[in-house]
Amino acid sequence: MRLLQLTLLACATLLATSCQSKVKKNALSENAEHIEAEHEEVEEVIKLSPQQLSRYETAYFASGCFWCVEAIFESVKGVKEVVSGYAGGIQKNPTYEDVGYGNTDHAEAVEVYYDPNEISFTQLVQVFFGSHDPTQLNRQGPDRGKQYRSIAFYKTDEQKKIIEGYMQALTDQNVYGDALITTEVSPYTVFYKAEAYHQDYEKNNPTNSYIRNVSIPRLNRFKENFGEYLKKSAH
Repeated sequence: MRLLQLTLLACATLLATSCQSKVKKNALSENAEHIEAEHEEVEEVIKLSPQQLSRYETAYFASGCFWCVEAIFESVKGVKEVVSGYAGGIQKNPTYEDVGYGNTDHAEAVEVYYDPNEISFTQLVQVFFGSHDPTQLNRQGPDRGKQYRSIAFYKTDEQKKIIEGYMQALTDQNVYGDALITTEVSPYTVFYKAEAYHQDYEKNNPTNSYIRNVSIPRLNRFKENFGEYLKKSAH
């Protein structure tokens, strides 16, 4: 395992903008926010059908604002699709407002469709820990609240062993110094897909202030440390 790659990639800058600041906005207001970008080229996103996606394995992670996390996993080779949503709570059919105001136990999370012949679950766990600061309790960078907590979900006992073993390796190698890893290791139960305007948010809103100041820098830091894990198009 390439532990030397695992520098703290948290969004450490204290910025006024945050993912949570968008809670009160619906899809129409989000469109109004990025009028200035209407003449900018946005990379076309090719979506796979449910039948195509059913060929792949799924993994679930939460590590801060899902706009950031989705973009990071989308850049990884072997990953076929990433969906932003909510997981980790017991409330049914949560909305962005419910989760953003802390009215549920859910965290902003992502559903990762991947080809295990191209990338392993262990490598996805490496991506997860290498792309955020797991020592930050109930926060990530400028975003505060339990909805931004760090969670690695497992679907099998083997996946649980992989996650816990990797966390122990990080501790043994003193990667985070005296700071304790606060990541929850939780069994996967259910994932709720977020509203349509959250999907591919970074790609579709390149001039949004949060995207420019937090999401893109976080993605670029990940790319610098995990170059061999990137798709050719992500370099």
